[in-house]
Amino acid sequence: MAATPSSPEPAPRILAAEDDATTRRLIEFKLKRDGFIVEMHPNGEDLLARAPTFHPGLVILDLMMPIKDGYSTLRALKNDPALAHVPVLMLSGKNQEEDVVRCLNAGAADYMVKPFSPEELVVRVRKLLKS
Repeated sequence: MAATPSSPEPAPRILAAEDDATTRRLIEFKLKRDGFIVEMHPNGEDLLARAPTFHPGLVILDLMMPIKDGYSTLRALKNDPALAHVPVLMLSGKNQEEDVVRCLNAGAADYMVKPFSPEELVVRVRKLLKS
C-alpha cells in the first residue's frame, strides 16, 4: 500500500493592529511575502472584533493607537479564554523600560521598538509561532 502524501501545513495566521498606514503596508507586505496569512487593522477595537473568527496564531499590536490602544487591546486578548493563549508581539516607538516591562507583565510575548527591521520582525514572528 502506498503512503499518502501529507497535506502541507496551513500558513500561520497573523492578526495585526497598526494605526500608521505606511507601517501597516510594510508589515503586511513583508509577512505575506514570507508566507503568512495576514490581516491588518488600524486600531485595537477592529482587531478585537475580528479575532474570534480569524483564529490568529499570533497578534501584532502597536502600542499607541486611536480608539483602543495596544495596552487595552492586549488586556482584552489575555482576558478572553479563547484568545489568551495567542502570543502577542508589541510594536512601539516607546522604548522606555517601563513601557516594555508593562507590556511583558500584561502578557505580551515580545516587544519591538520602532523603527524596526522587517527582517528582524519576520525572525521574531517565526520564533513566537514555534514556542
